[in-house]
Amino acid sequence: MATPQTPYEAVLHAARDVTRLDSALDAEMLGAALLGSVYSVAETDRDNAVREFVGGFLATTSRRRSAAATTIRAVFAALVPDAEGAGKVRPGALTPAWTGQLGRVHLTGVWAYGDVYGDQTSYLATFAYDEADGGPEHAMVALVDHNIGIIKDVYVGGPAERILGQVREMCTEDELTWFRPEDGGRMHAEVARHLAVTDDLSELPAQGSLATDRALVGARLAALPAPAVRTGAGATEPLTDERRTTLLRGFLDSPEAARFGLDAVDGPELPSLHFCLGLLLDHADSFTDADPMRWSPTVAELFLLDWVHRRAVLDMDDAAMLPRVLRAWAAYAARWKGLPEAAARRTDEAIEEMIPEFARLYSTGERRSPATAAVAQLMADGVDPDDPAALDAWIEANRHRLTDDTA
Repeated sequence: MATPQTPYEAVLHAARDVTRLDSALDAEMLGAALLGSVYSVAETDRDNAVREFVGGFLATTSRRRSAAATTIRAVFAALVPDAEGAGKVRPGALTPAWTGQLGRVHLTGVWAYGDVYGDQTSYLATFAYDEADGGPEHAMVALVDHNIGIIKDVYVGGPAERILGQVREMCTEDELTWFRPEDGGRMHAEVARHLAVTDDLSELPAQGSLATDRALVGARLAALPAPAVRTGAGATEPLTDERRTTLLRGFLDSPEAARFGLDAVDGPELPSLHFCLGLLLDHADSFTDADPMRWSPTVAELFLLDWVHRRAVLDMDDAAMLPRVLRAWAAYAARWKGLPEAAARRTDEAIEEMIPEFARLYSTGERRSPATAAVAQLMADGVDPDDPAALDAWIEANRHRLTDDTA
């Protein structure tokens, strides 16, 4: 066969054996994998790129009458029903019997599971075809990473009972994980919300089946109940001044603050204490779902070894105080959330292990942003940032260092 001349011809060639598949599920998985190549190479708005590709494919192949062509057209129309021309696609006379079951599924169960810290939540839904020749009951799993605010991976496969059993067993054996039935509308809302962010990434997560299964995940989301309105922890807003004050007072009166000697801080150390506490709350506000009480080994690492160096200028008193404040706050937050003792201990041990690297990064300043580095130098030179004349003079004298000249 001649080398395909267009992407559409390449897809037709790749789908030449689609009619030999055993079920609608197998065909939908093949179709999603083919569209995954479009999704993965798009630079932005990947979901729309797939939609436009399917619309173009359907228009270009509208006169194709082979069994493979008419079948893969039906598959794509079922996977991306909002693509232009999808509603006009009809199965051909030579298409397999299971073609009529493409996309015809109903929901059979919804669950969620994740780590007790709240770093990640996985949503699991199971589906069955309306007729047996559509294929076996299968599962869709979507992993939400709350630290980066995206869908980190998705998976569609079966049999559903085996996948559900493996998840139950994993969560039963690990005291730092949880598992529960979930509302289908909430799953729909959370997965769709995070997928919208993921679709616009310039670079996708390196591992997993996000690209190959994305189109099928979109089709299965449509079979879930309508997205639920976000409430409670899922609809958090940046902390108000009043809420910040309440949180800080509660912490300073806590046994965790006393254990780390923070209840007795006074005199010259007091400004550093309040500055460090403010940094913890500012870091929490930097997440899409802001929660000042969500601290894990991973969140602590993001804060202590990255965020604080890029976003804050610490003097020596602040640098000496910050790890102690973080350990106390993380312990307080763990008790406030009712985390297992093992979870609190793991976070505290992780922070303690990070302190030498934190001190090194503070000393070298290698992770400072240009703006933070400039402010640090300003303070080191003894310039009062509230004195406009002194500030202008310093900027003029150091303009060569403030200019990002990489030529």
